[in-house]
Amino acid sequence: MERAHPTGPRPIGDAIRQFFRESPVYRPAAHERVLDAWSEAAGPEWERSATPVAFRAGTLTVEVESSVVLHELRNFRGESYRARANASLGQDRIRKVVFKLRG
Repeated sequence: MERAHPTGPRPIGDAIRQFFRESPVYRPAAHERVLDAWSEAAGPEWERSATPVAFRAGTLTVEVESSVVLHELRNFRGESYRARANASLGQDRIRKVVFKLRG
């Protein structure tokens, strides 16, 4: 997946967050499996619009591209994707999913 790079200066916090989102180096392998399980459960149609970015203490954080996607996942599809991800992990590791707008 190729991403457009913004032109001009941008806040350092944004650059650091992007680095950590894209770099598996700083994620424990167990957390990486959780993020991958969510992505597989949600399927390729959500790949660009909903990105799992963190897993901490049973809570998975997924960044979404718009309020429409936020509404859809929070109210209709998120729970089924959480259940599918846990099923593929073989245990209930994801207890809660938090959806937040990117940016």
